Formats: sequence, structure tokens, C-alpha cells
Amino acid sequence: MGLGVQAGLVVGLIWLVTFSAQAADCPDWPEERLTRESQALAEQVQRWDTAYHDEGVALIDDALYDQAVARLAAWQRCLGHAPDHRPLSRVTRSSGTLDHPAAQRGLTKADEDGVRRFTSRREDLWIQPKVDGVAITLRYRDGDLVEAVSRGDGERGQDWTSRVRQLPAVPNTLPEPISAVLQGELYWRLTQHVQSQSPASGARGAVAGAMAQSSPTVETLERIGLFVWDWPDGPTGMDERLTRLTSLGFDTATYTQPLEERRDAAYWRDSWFNGTLPFATDGVVIKQAERPGVRRWSSSPPEWAIAWKYPAQQALAEVRGIEFRVGRTGRVTPLVWLNPVLLEGRRISRVSLGSLERWESLDVRAGDQVAISLAGLTIPQLTDVVWHTQERSPLSVPSPQRYHLLSCFEITPGCETQLLARLTYLGEQLGMQGVGEGTWQALMEAGVVTQLLEWLGAEPRYLEKAYGIGEVTSAALTEQFQIALSRPFSAWLSALGAPPGSESVRGDWATLAGYQREQWQTVPGVGPVRADALVAFFSHPAVQRMASQLNQSGVAGF
Repeated sequence: MGLGVQAGLVVGLIWLVTFSAQAADCPDWPEERLTRESQALAEQVQRWDTAYHDEGVALIDDALYDQAVARLAAWQRCLGHAPDHRPLSRVTRSSGTLDHPAAQRGLTKADEDGVRRFTSRREDLWIQPKVDGVAITLRYRDGDLVEAVSRGDGERGQDWTSRVRQLPAVPNTLPEPISAVLQGELYWRLTQHVQSQSPASGARGAVAGAMAQSSPTVETLERIGLFVWDWPDGPTGMDERLTRLTSLGFDTATYTQPLEERRDAAYWRDSWFNGTLPFATDGVVIKQAERPGVRRWSSSPPEWAIAWKYPAQQALAEVRGIEFRVGRTGRVTPLVWLNPVLLEGRRISRVSLGSLERWESLDVRAGDQVAISLAGLTIPQLTDVVWHTQERSPLSVPSPQRYHLLSCFEITPGCETQLLARLTYLGEQLGMQGVGEGTWQALMEAGVVTQLLEWLGAEPRYLEKAYGIGEVTSAALTEQFQIALSRPFSAWLSALGAPPGSESVRGDWATLAGYQREQWQTVPGVGPVRADALVAFFSHPAVQRMASQLNQSGVAGF
């Protein structure tokens, strides 16, 4: 199923390569290609893992990593294979592995409706920020730290005891000689961090990197904090559990709040998302105080706790195709069409790369996996190419040398998009009401308008040949076209695409057309380059023909 395009004009409007797969379904590829692409993606994931495990370097954002692993698993299922990668194992290495004294439990992810159902059926509920760090289990015996185990796969993890004993934030000896198993998050200390404003902090990768270094500096070790989010073998009641943790020197109570009618889950989620915290977060965790004994814990998600994550800050999207649009001034802008993704509640199916140079540097093609984010929470942007597909689709890329300020005043092969942009701009500069890009495109596709000024004097019966333009619309268009003829000379110069500077000179078309380079340079704001552009504009044959048309139509100044 290719990217649908309209017949006629649009065939010449874009250079497009389509990609047929929907992100949630199996790609519409031959099995041989799917096998090859899956293997390549698996190798890429392995490279990310190796850098993360052995070097402590996160080459990819964690959320994008998770999505890439999920996509790999989907492709493997399409091939009839069981997924062979466990994303929970993305932890840095140390010497040896140890069993968790209490399983590190993954959490079921819930949306707003899921949270409403969860909270409506339970009592004595509490909420914590979901700290974005590296999970760890600490075991104390008679008040002394005897074991520190990384998250690993939830059942077993890396032995981090020697490194954790170097962290100032983790007490080697508790104030009381008790035996306890504590679960928490090692996080990267941040100053006045607001998650909604700085979603890509890289905090988790910074912690992982520090834990993997052979000889981290004292300053690095001091940047790592600890948030204890559970005490599996601690007191049953939450109030008592928090009181005891406070007495042991942990700040768990500061970030563990009861849910009530006045301050519910949405309140705290919004507060922590938009407020200042000393650590990065990716959501909240809602849990009931009462839970089964530690001996009954497994690594499966528990029924007594859920995670409500923040809106995705980045999304992994699959490229459907590339379109190269030529703007009014001849600038070539690549547009990347995507299999639609949801980001911040918005459905995103297209992003602009801004310039041909950026497309060349990224070499984005159909089938590539790219990272999408929202600039200023409003404008979709492609931040990175996460993975290149192995099969590179050929593209017909327009030459930037062909397009400029004086190209494409009429339809010729490859000129459709620039002419459409010129017409749209002309309508705006002449104040045409209800005449936008869609109207001009319809008139172009019907062959009614093939030149910038061909609409001058167009009879209503010809306008009605265009798709969607009936008798009433045709009459309205004719009225707008007539009104445009009375617009001032300066508006018409702008509509034709005259470079800035001409509006500062008094005189009619003949006067301006007679200006030489030296005369233009006497105009305020006009330098040598602008002067050359103005001379070229007023002497261009196509522009001169249009000036003659406007003279014959009675437009003032021509």
C-alpha cells in the first residue's frame, strides 16, 4: 500500500519513494528481505548493548532503544521466530552475577483509563515519581551493606557491591544494626531539573557510564544519588515503612505521597512533570501499601502496582517516503513521510528536514527508522536516524542549481511545486479571500492555470473545470480576481516575487526597470548582492512579459 498521491499535478509535484509497511504490522517485504533487515537490526541492537554494557556509553535514548527492541521482536514474530532479545538485560556489566534476594519487578504500564480502574478498586494507595536511573537492590546484614545487585533480568543481576560502596549517597552502614533488603534507583543528580522542559537529560546513561568506569572520579561518584522506592521485607504499613526509612537516612517519604480526593494521581503526575526535582523521571508509580511477602515475589509485574508514564518525548517512526518540495524562491525542502506515530497526543505523519544539505547528511530513505520529537512541544522534527534499512531505495533528487528566484513562472517538467508556491504567495500578497493552495492546485491540475498570471481574465466556465469548483465558487473566484486588479503597485511587485528593496523606490514599472546596479545600491538596505538580484528580476524576459500583461489589464503602475 503505497503513499497515495493525487493524479495529474501531483505526479509531477513530488519525487516520492513509498514504503508499504505499517509500523504495527508485518512489513510488506519478501521473506528474504525481512530476514536480512531483522538480522541487521539485531546486530545494531547488539552494538548498542555492547557500548552500554562494556563502555557505559548510551548510544541511543532509552525510550528509542525500547521501541527499537520491540520492533525487532515484531519482525522476528513475522518470520515465525520467538523474539531472542530481552530488553530488561540492558544493564552495565561488572564481575559476576547474583540472585536478587527479592525479585526486581517490572511494572504494568497503564494509561489514564487504566489508572482510573486501578485506583477505583483499591484502598490505601500511594504514589512516587518513577525515577529515570539504574535500578539496584541493596542487602544489609546487621546494618552493614553486604550486597548490591543491578536490575539485570529481574531475577539475577550484576554484582555491583564494590562499586556501590564507593558511592557517598549509599550508606555502607545504617544508623541501626538491622537486616534489610532495599530496592531503589541510582540516579544522576540534576539541578533545578524540570522534566517537561528537559526531557532528554541523558541522566540514566550518565549513571550507567559511571558504574562501568574502571576508575571514576570523586566528582562523578558524588553526582550519583539514591532513591529507595521499596523495602520488600520492611514494615507492612506504609506510614511505618516511610518513618523507618527516614530514620535510616533515606528521603523516600519526601517523594511518596498518599492518594486522596484532593490530590489524586493526576495531580502528583502533573506536579512532578512540571516541577523541579533533583532527578530525571519518566512517569509515576502507583502502589497499594499492602502487598504479599517477599518470598512470594517474582519478576513478573505485580498486581498491586502500576506505572503511569509521561507522554512520549521521542518516538521511533518508520519512513514511508521522501518528498522534495521546491518553494517559491527555489529552495528545495525535503519532507519525510512517516508511518503515523503518536507524540504528546498528536498524530505525526510528516516532518520537514529544512534543507537539502541536511537530507544529504542523514541520507534518509524509505524503510529507515528515525527518531521524532516535538520542538517547543509543537513542531515535529526528525532528531536522528536510529537505523538505516539495508535495502536503499533509489531517489530522484532535484538539482538545487535548477531552481532560483527566477525559475518556474510556468508549468514545465519539475516546476509544478515552485509554481504552486508562487501562486499561493501571490494570492496572499494580493489579499485574495478564500483562495489558498488547494484552490490553485485544483486550477493547475485542470489545466486552467499553467502560468503565474494565466488566471487574469479567466472566464467562470473555465474555472468550473477544476475539481470542487462549481458555479458559486467560480463566481466568488472571479470576484476575487477582479478585486486583485485594483491592488496597489507595491503589492503587485511583492506578488510577482520582486526582491526586497523595490518597495522603497517611488516610480512605476518603467522607472524601476530602468534602474542600474549602481542606482539600486543607493537605496537604503540594498547591497551589491541585492542590487544584482533586483536588476536580474526587472530585466528577466518572463517578468517583463507579466508586466506587459498587467499593463494591458489596467493594473496601476504597469
